[in-house]
Amino acid sequence: MSTTSTDDQEMPLVAHLTELRKRLLRCVVAILLLFGGLFYFSQQIYALVAAPLRAYLPEGATMIATGVASPFLTPFKLTMMVALFLSMPVILHQIWSFIAPGLYKHEKRVAVPLLISSIFLFYGGMAFAYFVVFPIMFGFFASVTPEGVAMMTDIGQYLDFVLTLFFAFGVAFEIPVATFLLIWVGIVDVATLRKSRPYVVVGCFVVGMVLTPPDVFSQALLAVPMWILFEAGLICGSMVKKREEEFRGDADRSEPHPGDQPPASRP
Repeated sequence: MSTTSTDDQEMPLVAHLTELRKRLLRCVVAILLLFGGLFYFSQQIYALVAAPLRAYLPEGATMIATGVASPFLTPFKLTMMVALFLSMPVILHQIWSFIAPGLYKHEKRVAVPLLISSIFLFYGGMAFAYFVVFPIMFGFFASVTPEGVAMMTDIGQYLDFVLTLFFAFGVAFEIPVATFLLIWVGIVDVATLRKSRPYVVVGCFVVGMVLTPPDVFSQALLAVPMWILFEAGLICGSMVKKREEEFRGDADRSEPHPGDQPPASRP
């Protein structure tokens, strides 16, 4: 009896671990397949990522490789990271497939748009960094280079720098999703977030000051979009929360109360 009950308790855990392993293997296979297809173009990919800096290098200056294996390892590392970023839809789909069976219908209706929007917001943050922030940032760095100093950046250091910014901007653009989840789960309410708006604005400019060059224009390029995205998440969260409250109110009104039932007829 005890052995049978123990097996019944352990089987769900084993099944969950088996399912998790299957999902992780699919994620790894997706990353490796993308990496295999992109590795042949690793040099071109690095040239594309380095284009914002190379556009502001002085005439005759080039990027340099100070490490012996840097000309090979740096494009290799970049290609692996690109494969990871491009496989994010597959990874998020596998995560969704793993947790979806444990969600209610109304939770699934909200979770699917959140997953899709998080993917687009992350890619949007990376695109914003590449097309808007990088040209301004590297133009500023080139303009403040001391006289007599040749601006020749190491390819490995440049890659670490831009990957950090790509990730930072991608995560920063997830603010609407994070704000919505905080409201939807009930950790904070809309009124509290509205009262905290001044602190959020100051925090956005602090993050912009840390991640961008020390000029007001570059800081505003990150801080203002973060603030706008926070407001967007606040609006969406308040709308969904209001709809849930209305739905619960309608459900409560539709349920019969004991006092509303007609009295039983006497024989």
